[in-house]
Amino acid sequence: MSIVTKNIIIPERLQKPLYDFINIFHKKGYECYLIGGCVRDFLLGNETYDYDFATNARPEEVMNIFRKVVPTGIKHGTVTVLYGGMEFEVTTYRADGKYLDGRRPESVSFSDSLEEDVKRRDFTINGLAYDLLSNEIIDLVGGIEDLDKKIVRTIGNPIDRFSEDGLRTYRACRFAAKLDFIIEEETFRAIEKTLHVAEKISSERIRDELFKMLTADKPSKGFEYMRLSGLLKLAMPELDQCYSVEQNKFHAYDVYYHSIYSCDAAPKEKPLVRLAALLHDIGKVQTRKMSDEGDYSFYNHEVIGAKIAKRMMRRLKFSNSDIEVVCNLILNHMFHYTDDWSDGAVRRFMRKVGVENIPDLFDLREADRIGNGTRMGLPEPIKKLQDRIDAIIEAENAITVRDLKINGHIIMDRFGLKPGPVIGRILHDLLEMVLDNPEMNEEEILIQKAEEIYQSLKDEAEGKFSS
Repeated sequence: MSIVTKNIIIPERLQKPLYDFINIFHKKGYECYLIGGCVRDFLLGNETYDYDFATNARPEEVMNIFRKVVPTGIKHGTVTVLYGGMEFEVTTYRADGKYLDGRRPESVSFSDSLEEDVKRRDFTINGLAYDLLSNEIIDLVGGIEDLDKKIVRTIGNPIDRFSEDGLRTYRACRFAAKLDFIIEEETFRAIEKTLHVAEKISSERIRDELFKMLTADKPSKGFEYMRLSGLLKLAMPELDQCYSVEQNKFHAYDVYYHSIYSCDAAPKEKPLVRLAALLHDIGKVQTRKMSDEGDYSFYNHEVIGAKIAKRMMRRLKFSNSDIEVVCNLILNHMFHYTDDWSDGAVRRFMRKVGVENIPDLFDLREADRIGNGTRMGLPEPIKKLQDRIDAIIEAENAITVRDLKINGHIIMDRFGLKPGPVIGRILHDLLEMVLDNPEMNEEEILIQKAEEIYQSLKDEAEGKFSS
């Protein structure tokens, strides 16, 4: 056992609640340590939002000590204590029984030993305990050395650790990306040997790991570890198939590397845009053809790609709203703006994409450009398009039916109509007029035009009937 005195920098707002919380256990005669990822992040100087504690107090004893306790995982010795306006996850020292489902132990037995508890955890860098009262780090597994060397290594035999919980293979790749560490060689080799366990992990848990990886500075590092180990073929076979798919002369990389580098280039604070960047060219595998000029073309790849991305995201249990955002970006990322676009064309583009999605689309376009390895930044024409869009927004031009100065209720009252497709047709035709002539968006003008449209529809219907 290694005990190291470290001057860990804990934000001032956290010092008193953390100290007081641990001190309560000590006054009751129990041990209590900060443990896991929060200790790792404190040592690395990273922000942390989750505070986990390990103690020799049994769950029922913790529940007797504090008034507000939620038994979040009491079967496995974990409760969440609400203290000082914060949530602290407290787990009793334990030893795990056999893992039969590749995710959780069939049984657990509580222990009085911190050492026994630490040795059943995943990685050395997550096995550090911190005694806030004595300002000491307790390192039982070589975690400090691995932090210094920037290494992700399992505690004990890596095949044993990954066989217990297949999610740990994904976590290894995610930590490598998130911390910019390397996966220790024996640990990395063990991922491929335990893919049969990783196969058992639910789509929801894989999705969560992938989403967390998208917040790393360079997600590409994690995705490349996944590809090399075989995990990518399990989780995202469509992306794995992009490897070695050569592109045209405008790209320095194949489709796979272009995709992961575009993901890196998208804004870190926008994980859905990063996901769109990762998948924006996923349709190129199916659409690649040799052109007459002797180079590859990928006609319609954005349409095919959006469909593939939708299937992928559904399989990974993403929400419908997340799927809609990502697929909309993929579908529209190939727009080609020129100076001869009319104002109406710009407004139609805004309607098609959705005004709220345009900043994300431009972020994707810039990431796509950086990810091809030969260009940087937004091209000048797109900057001009942004200026025109800003001017239209400032002028408050109508972009969607909701922006019209009349609505379906007004039309129904005016012409004595009931709800039906005719109302939608009239509103659609009115919007088309207004997109070209914004000054027409006045109630009196629109009512007059609606009357003309309605009469035209009636004449059309009567003509069909008489024939």
